[in-house]
Amino acid sequence: MNTIAVIDYGMGNLHSVAKAIEHAPGNCKVIVTHAKNEILAADRVVLPGVGAMRDCIGEIKRLELDYIIQEVSKSKPFLGVCVGMQALMEYSAENNGVDCLNILPGHVELFDANMTNAQNERLKIPHMGWNKVTQNSSHPLWQGIPQDSRFYFVHSYYVRTNDNNHEAASTDYGVKFTSAVAHENIFAVQFHPEKSQHLGLKLYDNFIHWDGNR
Repeated sequence: MNTIAVIDYGMGNLHSVAKAIEHAPGNCKVIVTHAKNEILAADRVVLPGVGAMRDCIGEIKRLELDYIIQEVSKSKPFLGVCVGMQALMEYSAENNGVDCLNILPGHVELFDANMTNAQNERLKIPHMGWNKVTQNSSHPLWQGIPQDSRFYFVHSYYVRTNDNNHEAASTDYGVKFTSAVAHENIFAVQFHPEKSQHLGLKLYDNFIHWDGNR
């Protein structure tokens, strides 16, 4: 059976992610774990996350999972979700600056408090709720998901990728930001598939069946 390890480093939404994957149509066994041997043995790996970046990176390093994440992100289908996507970047401006895992080229910035929409109305931070995701490139994880579908977001910081070839999707919220990245066997999203109803489950189902190739 397809085994998916959801990395448990004590931060946030890991159990809701695990439950959503279990409810996706694909046949799989989901384990929530920080055991290095279980993560290395899994067929696929998910890095979820909510909360402050300094705390997330601190716990990842305390549990010595940074080296494991570096390894599995190169060797098997790997999915980052929300802060799990941001953690893959080089650096985050959160908490007065935090070095991230440096797996993908890019950095994490705070939304401008003075952002406005087309009607010149002040936009609230965090960016919370449903928003349109524009797919910038084809990918197996977009299979069956229409262009400009809406997914659920909750975040105050956003990714700016340093390589446009890695941007799998973008979203507008006062500024255009990267809402999904893809590189080789890595795919990561800023939104929460587990809160995005049937299209979120479809993305998880696509991940269950993805072999890590484009």
